[in-house]
Amino acid sequence: MITDLRTIRNIGISAHIDSGKTTLTERILFYTNRVHVIREVKGKDGVGAKMDSMELERERGITIASAATHCSWLNHHVNIIDTPGHVDFTIEVERSLRVLDGAVLVLCAVAGVQSQSFTVDRQMRRYKVPRIAFVNKCDRVGSNPIRVRNQLREKLQHNPVLMQLPIGLEDAFKGVIDLVDMKALYFEGEAGETVVEKPIPAEMAEEAAAAREEMLDAISMYSDELTEAILEERVTRELVMEAVRRGTIGLQLTPVFLGSAYKNKGVQPLLDAVIRYLPNPTEVVNEAIDLEKEGAMRPLDCDPSGGTVALAFKLEDGRYGQLTYLRMYRGQIKRDDFIINTRTGKKTKIARLVRMHADDMEDIQDAGAGDIVAIFGLDCSSGDSFTDGEKLAMTSIFVPEPVISLGIKPVDSRSEQNLSKALQRFTKEDPTFRAHVDQESGQTVIAGMGELQLDVYIERMRREYNVQVEVSPPQVAYRETVTRRANYDYTHRKQTGGSGQYGKINGHIEPWAEEDFVFEDTVVGGNVPKQFIPSVLKGFRSMLAKGRKLGYPVVNVKVVLADGAYHPVDSSDIAFQEAARGAWRSVYDKADPKILEPIMRVTVEGPSDFSGAILTTLMQRRGVIMGAQEDDVMAKTEAEVPLAEMFGYATALRSATQGKAEFSMEFAKYAVVPANIEEKLIKEAEEKKARQK
Repeated sequence: MITDLRTIRNIGISAHIDSGKTTLTERILFYTNRVHVIREVKGKDGVGAKMDSMELERERGITIASAATHCSWLNHHVNIIDTPGHVDFTIEVERSLRVLDGAVLVLCAVAGVQSQSFTVDRQMRRYKVPRIAFVNKCDRVGSNPIRVRNQLREKLQHNPVLMQLPIGLEDAFKGVIDLVDMKALYFEGEAGETVVEKPIPAEMAEEAAAAREEMLDAISMYSDELTEAILEERVTRELVMEAVRRGTIGLQLTPVFLGSAYKNKGVQPLLDAVIRYLPNPTEVVNEAIDLEKEGAMRPLDCDPSGGTVALAFKLEDGRYGQLTYLRMYRGQIKRDDFIINTRTGKKTKIARLVRMHADDMEDIQDAGAGDIVAIFGLDCSSGDSFTDGEKLAMTSIFVPEPVISLGIKPVDSRSEQNLSKALQRFTKEDPTFRAHVDQESGQTVIAGMGELQLDVYIERMRREYNVQVEVSPPQVAYRETVTRRANYDYTHRKQTGGSGQYGKINGHIEPWAEEDFVFEDTVVGGNVPKQFIPSVLKGFRSMLAKGRKLGYPVVNVKVVLADGAYHPVDSSDIAFQEAARGAWRSVYDKADPKILEPIMRVTVEGPSDFSGAILTTLMQRRGVIMGAQEDDVMAKTEAEVPLAEMFGYATALRSATQGKAEFSMEFAKYAVVPANIEEKLIKEAEEKKARQK
């Protein structure tokens, strides 16, 4: 167990897809002697990067699941989580940032601030995570770190400060100038493992001096001592580092570092910066929910000697059962200890405690506050809290709602048996992946954050569970309703040799917008005895499940029973139920039935530069704009759009906004479909019926 919490750093590597996160993590592991051979993402040797341990990740060259590891640098213990860049796997970034104390925001020196950079930055702000920026790929054609620094300020509203200058760019990129120590750093050796300090090249001396002045001016706001030292010309590296650290931990400053992870340049100074400028667990403010005081928030000291408080932030179905990743916030745990799930009250013994190194595990005996470890055998869900008995819970992880769904159907009985196992596992591991059986269509529907995520899960079903499925768009939950009043007068009469059946009712049906179904009894004089009124209601209600137009459930209808007649012998409960069903069949078509479609309330947020494109995507989908707000940075648009038009919208919105906008939707109401859509639905139903004959 690590006793000196000042020597712990819990960091995440986050960025837009293909910015070099996994490559950077691979170099960090190499320079800290955690791996002894550098592997490349989608490497030619067929092995791939250590942190991309899933077969699909190595094939596609992308990170799908966040992976945890740890290393040592400058006598500090560093827990690292490498996160995916693709927006479809945003929950992996979300739950990682929830438990981390600091982060490295990786940016491409050519592309700069990209779409997922916005999302990652929003997540970091949500959890108040201090970050340093690493401008990667300075060896690429078109690289421009100064432009990227400016984009950090203009697009993400950061206060970025260059801590280094590049020595050359593109294919002439040789090293960096450290503006704190005013030295040139070169990275020599076969894999850049030797950092060589040299004087600043003469041709860059003036530029470096100006950049240092700019840096000192920016960071002096966070240290009165440094301000005095600047005026008296006695600036020391300790004063500079303390000011940068204070501004960074206070979320008011983003130090910017440069390099090329692929070309093995700039990684060691970045590691130095992680130790120097990002907080240790004692410098982060954490709060717990006091379950005994109606959910009041309570500050939580990162104290190893206090009562145990831990958060389960990630689950995996490992080789030996469920593997639960835990962030320790207070206290300590040991093998054979008992911990309690504060949500379920269940007590569990810790049988095996490990540190993760991608897909490898290292058994440990104990762990304390500030650490990140994993446990086998915990029956829990993502976001559960564990204590040694105290009624405390950590705030949960923000889980965005799914935005895309697909219908799936197993092709054979074997696949059907394994499908439920696969869905049970995946929905437990990933809170953004949902699965349910549609009650109306009987179709299994899976939902998630994007087409890539669902594609990956379908492929994993095939590989890991031998499940073959047919994929189709999910069926829209249409409804039917009546649009005008129509009268009914129906007699049910049946003679079968013994006592017969007799029931007569009359009245009307009409549209009723306030409720799905209303039944009103206005019979006077006992023409329909009171004991048969519930039978009439039951008969009408049984007809609502399947409308006579296209077979969809009927809503927004009022049935009035005005009069009727009965027979003292032949009238019965069944007779009046059948009378109601017959009356419904006789009157429904006269009431001009229409098809209703679900209308969703859609909220789209994105950069104001794309507000016109966002409006276009909504209006192309029969959307009605309900409101729009816009400032210099972001635009928010609210609209009502038919659910049938929202399939594939996530992909279309990303294409129209360079991936920089995101949306949420919820059910708003049902509305009558346009005539052309109704004709199309009727035609499709007729074709389906013809195929089934």
